[in-house]
Amino acid sequence: MTETQRRIGFLVCLVTIVLAVLDLQIVSAATVPIVRDLDPEHGIDKIPWLVSAFALASAAMLPLYGKLCDVLGPKRVFTGAIAVFLLGSALCGAARSMDQLIAARAVQGLGGGGLMSVTMVVIAHLKGPEEKSAGKGTTMGGLVAGGAMAIGPWIGGLLADHASWRWIFYVNLPVGLAVLAGSALALKLPEHHVRRPLDYTGAALAAAFSSSLLLVTDWGGDKYAWSSPTVLALIAAAALTLALFLWRQLRAPEPVLPLSLFRIRELRLGFAIQAITGAAMTGAIFYVLIYLQVVRGIASSSAGLYLLPMAIGLSATGLLTARGWTTRTFTVSGTATTALTFVLLATTTGPGTSLWLIRAELLLAGAGFGQLLGQLVLLVQEAAPRTRLGVATTSIRYFQTLGNALGTALFGTVLTRMYAAHGPDGGVTGLARLTGSARTAGVHAFVDATGVVFWSGAALMALAALMALRLPKSPAAPGTSEQLREPVTA
Repeated sequence: MTETQRRIGFLVCLVTIVLAVLDLQIVSAATVPIVRDLDPEHGIDKIPWLVSAFALASAAMLPLYGKLCDVLGPKRVFTGAIAVFLLGSALCGAARSMDQLIAARAVQGLGGGGLMSVTMVVIAHLKGPEEKSAGKGTTMGGLVAGGAMAIGPWIGGLLADHASWRWIFYVNLPVGLAVLAGSALALKLPEHHVRRPLDYTGAALAAAFSSSLLLVTDWGGDKYAWSSPTVLALIAAAALTLALFLWRQLRAPEPVLPLSLFRIRELRLGFAIQAITGAAMTGAIFYVLIYLQVVRGIASSSAGLYLLPMAIGLSATGLLTARGWTTRTFTVSGTATTALTFVLLATTTGPGTSLWLIRAELLLAGAGFGQLLGQLVLLVQEAAPRTRLGVATTSIRYFQTLGNALGTALFGTVLTRMYAAHGPDGGVTGLARLTGSARTAGVHAFVDATGVVFWSGAALMALAALMALRLPKSPAAPGTSEQLREPVTA
């Protein structure tokens, strides 16, 4: 590839990552106009599926995408994922009912699962393993993803307020077609022509496990009680499919997630830290927004603007992480900074906390997460065997997705139980209807419960920091110990 082709390739990858993250985030800001247009009577009950359908389909495809990259080559998988994503986007924009929109979101999620994960594989192939600056594109990709995650709800609100909610999906079409054209012209990546078997059984079990787990975290304690037969059945299904998946990976000739990868310390710790970071980032974004809306009375569209300092922090640390320090250094510093941010949020957030202080803490959170996003991907890519690059890269995205889901469930359970123990009757959802002294008591109980959520986030990131300290100080040079890292079939 020429230098111009490489630059176009990096630009194509960054735009693709923005598409992937924005589409996961901006729908949440447009749910009201969507329901008002498609099903004003019963649509409100189907709102959770707008997000869940995309997330479930996306997570279910992640393990298979990594294996396809290693078997077919990343370019074919990249263009295929974009094509499916664009088809789903067109169907979403043309939907005439909530059921049609939910089904179209699932199609969109099948492609969306590959947009970010496969894009990271493409970035790794754009530079050879011998180039010292190979991690720059991966780091920038992680930072772009973090920035898009922070401003996604705000962009969704703008489109919904000033255009039509359908443009949330239609805007993907010209951008996606430009990405396809750019990839066809610029991306000259290795292709594999030797037929190798694919472990479709393992991929199906991974999809079943992911779907069951995500439904548990989505429904448990909200739509259904944790002790309800529905949630207990989903927990049993998740445990069973996980056990079957692990059994299958030990016996399949070409497993979708070779368990031998976990013998490599960088990969084992990188996957765990990424899962914890995904959970913590969910807490930092979601529960700060909830606090601003419930306690401070800020509208949802305006509350989204408070995430801009986090996006700035993410971008600013991108300039730092692209320069010379080791991935271990950034991982230790990032986890410690994020843990400190949660401590500050837990100790300073109250009914009358300065909003500028909240902005400053979100800026610090962005600086912490910015040292982790991309760097953890780079850590895994540097340590993984070249023949397992696709699987290793998509796996770290897979663990982040599971971390997001588990974090939502953990923090949500902590919040509701702490509020129920000390707040007025009616739960968190009834806080908006309270007045007078009852509302004052409810607000204080909610703030205290939010503080416990932030302390939980601090504890998780402290655990991640301890894991980061166990990373090797000097990563192995590319190609060393490669034979030890190849999977051993059972």
